[in-house]
Amino acid sequence: MNLAEYRRTASRLADFLPWAALVGEGVVLNKDGSFQRSARFRGPDLDSAVAAELVAVASRLNNAFRRLGSGWAIFVEAQRYEAAGYPESRFPDAASALVDAERKADFEEAGAHYESSYFLTFLHLPPVEDAARAESWLYEGREQTGVNPHESLAAFIDRTDRVQALIDGFMPACRWLDDSETLTYLHSTVSTRARASSANTAMMSDSVSAEYCSSGTG
Repeated sequence: MNLAEYRRTASRLADFLPWAALVGEGVVLNKDGSFQRSARFRGPDLDSAVAAELVAVASRLNNAFRRLGSGWAIFVEAQRYEAAGYPESRFPDAASALVDAERKADFEEAGAHYESSYFLTFLHLPPVEDAARAESWLYEGREQTGVNPHESLAAFIDRTDRVQALIDGFMPACRWLDDSETLTYLHSTVSTRARASSANTAMMSDSVSAEYCSSGTG
């Protein structure tokens, strides 16, 4: 798929980003005709896991991924950020309050505590023929013949749902991002400044994600 008829010369950040539109809950249609969707997950505790447990998890993960076949790409990202403030608590006695005060002082040391978020992104590029048919989503007046492009989307969602269900069976947590979470995550991949994005429009996810980056405010 090619969006050159809209813009032929790259002039801003959004022109270099691959995202074109949200076409399903958390599903992005890219400019080359590929689909992608991301999930937030949390894996097992590596510090407490024994070698046999890690081998078993790796084996089950490999078994889930190999069901995808050809034309797929998988991206894994870990984002690190400073932990939020220490929660306020009340204790019935002075001794407990003193212990918690020591914990709070240790927690609030600059750079001492961080949290991590983990994201798993599936990307699938349909065969050239299917990608060409998907152009009917972006261009009006194209001939509607052959396979309905919605079938490609349904197949992508079904395949990724099956893989996610397998992963969720042995991971502590794994769930798909919704539209707003997807836009927020895409924005975080091109900006170091956290910003929540709202899915008010389905088209041009690249512009939504890059909007504040290019202006220096996001």
